[in-house]
Amino acid sequence: MKEIFNRRSIRKFEDRPVEKEKIDKLLRAAMQAPSAANQQPWEFIVVEDKENLKTLSLTTPYSKPVADSAVTFVLLANSNNFKVPTGWQQDMGAATENILLEATYLGLGAVWLGVATADVAIDYIKNLYNLPENIKPFAMIAIGYPDGQKNEFVDRYIAERIHLEKWTKGETYND
Repeated sequence: MKEIFNRRSIRKFEDRPVEKEKIDKLLRAAMQAPSAANQQPWEFIVVEDKENLKTLSLTTPYSKPVADSAVTFVLLANSNNFKVPTGWQQDMGAATENILLEATYLGLGAVWLGVATADVAIDYIKNLYNLPENIKPFAMIAIGYPDGQKNEFVDRYIAERIHLEKWTKGETYND
């Protein structure tokens, strides 16, 4: 699947909307992700309004690409759906990656912006959307048509990080 190898974090976008059909495909891709005990904890806020995108871009110093995106998804987990409470972040990570791969397939650019990694970001999203206690902010994905950046292959394979049968230092899988 070439999208796995070509996907890159795209942070600059053309001033052009993403079609509703593509937004639907991205959300459907997210909900096809694997999930611990099939708990499917995901919830999504879809933000397209330029003023709302500007406000959302203030979440962290790293979320500036949101302001110029055509659409940004705020990914949230609903703890009422947890069957495996320790698995929700893995579920959300899988849903996030599905969106990123589908975006590449659709000719879009996207960047994953962490929220669950910083209490200040979690609090900002909770307050911005007046979220109930059971809704946990996870990430944002800024999406749009790439402006100057490309989804293209960069070889990231590092043989020294592969260990056969046991942990080894200095040996590789290929030795």
